[in-house]
Amino acid sequence: MAPINQKLLEILVCPVPECRARLELRGERLVCTGCGLRYRIEENWPVLIPEEAEPPPPPPSPGP
Repeated sequence: MAPINQKLLEILVCPVPECRARLELRGERLVCTGCGLRYRIEENWPVLIPEEAEPPPPPPSPGP
């Protein structure tokens, strides 16, 4: 997979109206720095549809 264009990455924000935080490229996903939603990338284009995004991973559980 070719990386997303850096200029595009600089202007992308989370499409969730209550959030609108920046997105960071992490592996093969764009991850919202605010709400944590993870957006997939198809053919070098981000799929910024909140209903299709992966939820953030659950927080680590505290040890005993």
